[in-house]
Amino acid sequence: MDIRQLRYFVTVADTGHLTRAAAVLGMQQPPLSQQIKALERQLGVTLFVRHPKGVSLTPVGHEVLCEARRALEAFDAMAQRVAKITAGVRGVLHLGVTTSAAVHALTSSVIRTLRLEHPAIEMALSEANAAGVTEAVASSKLHCGIIRAVVSRPAGLVFETLAREPTVVALPVDHPLAARRPTGRHAIRLEDLHEQNMILVRRPGAPGLYADLLDKCAQADVRPRVVDEVERMTTSLSLVAGGVGLSVVPASMQRAPASTVAYRPLASSAGLEAPLTLVYREDDTTGVTATFVRLAHRLAQAA
Repeated sequence: MDIRQLRYFVTVADTGHLTRAAAVLGMQQPPLSQQIKALERQLGVTLFVRHPKGVSLTPVGHEVLCEARRALEAFDAMAQRVAKITAGVRGVLHLGVTTSAAVHALTSSVIRTLRLEHPAIEMALSEANAAGVTEAVASSKLHCGIIRAVVSRPAGLVFETLAREPTVVALPVDHPLAARRPTGRHAIRLEDLHEQNMILVRRPGAPGLYADLLDKCAQADVRPRVVDEVERMTTSLSLVAGGVGLSVVPASMQRAPASTVAYRPLASSAGLEAPLTLVYREDDTTGVTATFVRLAHRLAQAA
């Protein structure tokens, strides 16, 4: 027995005539009769009484019709749910973000818009460093990730830059460099970081920004003193507030109170920007992943 046979049976019962039912189903009458007889054999019952004007249900046929209708309704409802999942308007989206990517306005905008436009999509949000998010997407534990700089490029992953923003220097409020005005003309240069105590996100977490900063310092013969390496940028800001040293973070990370941390722009001549990067699998182009990727592209272009 299969769904097709149940549909044939219900159509014959509704029309009361094999020929008319065959026309509705778009098939010939003899194959339809064979399918009904096959269904009767499988169930071990007689479903219809044949007469010159057509067919009519037997008592057991009426019982089977009720069950068949329920089965078809359940199957059709399931098919509709699957279609919505495939179309990307229903399901669960597993999204990973890094701490610094989470505070960017575009990230919160994409998440908020997804909930508004696609309420049938549930979001399972997790946080990790860039390496962890990238690995989770590659191993299919996550559909998508939003990170900063790309830390590794496993085969089969797509990395797309959604936005770029300037970096700023985070300083203890009593640091001499904090006395500078927060304007472009008074921006902190790489040379100003020479022999300064620096707190940086450790290499496994965000080698992109970390490595870029140290490379540019080396090119300018600037030698900062790396006094601490941490896993998350929020931790680095806590250490800055405690007077341990300076740090360089994306501009959107300026969340600590002005009474504990001062932020000053890093001169554009330093050439150090912080990207916001979307990562997903190149073979995952349907369902909730496709919906999220399209939405992220749309909002990034409008920003």
